Amino acid sequence: MKAINPATGELIKDYSEHSDAEVAQIVEQADAEFRRWRETSFEHRARLMHAAAEEQRKNKQKYAEIITQEMGKTITESLAEVDKCAWVCDYYADSAAKFLADEIVETDASRSFVAFEPLGVVLAVMPWNFPFWQVMRFAAPALMAGNAGVLKHASNVPASALALEEIFHKAGFPEHIFRTLMIGSRQVEKVIRNPLVKAVTLTGSEPAGMQVASIAGSELKKTVLELGGSDPYIVLEDADLSACVATSATARMINQGQSCIAAKRFIVVESLVKEFEKQQTAIMQAMKMGDPMQHDTKVGPMARTDLLEELDDQVQRSVNAGARLLCGGKKADGPGAFYLPTVLSDVKKGMAVYEEETFGPVSAIIPVQDAEEAIAVANDSRFGLGGAVWSRDLKKAEAVARRIETGAMFVNGMTKSDPRLPFGGVKKSGYGRELSHYGIKEFVNIKAIWIK
Repeated sequence: MKAINPATGELIKDYSEHSDAEVAQIVEQADAEFRRWRETSFEHRARLMHAAAEEQRKNKQKYAEIITQEMGKTITESLAEVDKCAWVCDYYADSAAKFLADEIVETDASRSFVAFEPLGVVLAVMPWNFPFWQVMRFAAPALMAGNAGVLKHASNVPASALALEEIFHKAGFPEHIFRTLMIGSRQVEKVIRNPLVKAVTLTGSEPAGMQVASIAGSELKKTVLELGGSDPYIVLEDADLSACVATSATARMINQGQSCIAAKRFIVVESLVKEFEKQQTAIMQAMKMGDPMQHDTKVGPMARTDLLEELDDQVQRSVNAGARLLCGGKKADGPGAFYLPTVLSDVKKGMAVYEEETFGPVSAIIPVQDAEEAIAVANDSRFGLGGAVWSRDLKKAEAVARRIETGAMFVNGMTKSDPRLPFGGVKKSGYGRELSHYGIKEFVNIKAIWIK
């Protein structure tokens, strides 16, 4: 299990993997710890979760550097990621008792209510693109609900995986309530089938989600899947174009475009297309590319060279099919997995950047006649994660947002995750929800109790 710096191609460290026997022992220890942990109070768990938040804030630079070195995110974004993780820890520390309080229901009983009880050991299979945030938005609610967690992280971010375990240990959590499994994908099936594992959450690719769901389904185990996205960014004729374009670059380029909720398909009414092309291209070309450890760097490397090659193949296939290349469209000169910020226009149905998820710094501009065509194009995707619509007419924008087949829509802003709002998708983007009170209730037994 190798950590390689994508900015230089240099090996950071080679980590040894856990054997099947070691994995089984870790799961057994987590289950035993769960039996004790579930009996603790929300107040006790909250104190430790607040301590986990403080540990991240206190050592923010250290954890941010681990993220940047392993997967190439700019240090500015890595620092923000650690801050956001501390926020989600505080949020659930403050909210879990309220979210999971007994709900009284009036029936023919003397007293009846709904109780929310933890399930046990939950396996999290997590990706590399937000190596701390993706994990913490699962771990904070799961642990506050009284569950135990075992983490199978992406193989290219092993130091991040171990750092997350360290955070909980330093905060005072029991040693085995959250553990990292240093394993490859071949060992995941055995973990899912372990009778002590009660549920699985996965954030990752569509194929990985289908495989995990199939295995878990055969064991009748609960799953939550957050998969790919090809988010529409709809620009209507009355949009505030300057604000819209300024936000569009951030919406596309966050984490070098390696985000499931990054804006990917820019669906623009024809009257604004030329100006949108001009302004977005200028912003994308002006972004400073370079060492992700420098605070003024806006574009770092992609996480791996194979991902860069896959993205370039999507771009070249689209250009060969008639897309118009406005900027970028190739690997940057020099070492590292750097891909130039790219803008394609005249994108049409059937092209790779229209049909497929593009996980990197590539914008696909799709001209449309009006709002009705914009809605049709936005929904013409197997994905349904997030999206945005821009218009000065808020009533019209809301009406459009309601008709888009996604788990979230933002009006006059970029799609983002927020602990206070549910996060997840429909169609091939997965099912279930993370965050808010919906997220903490995914991995509990919703039990009805009737007394007379």
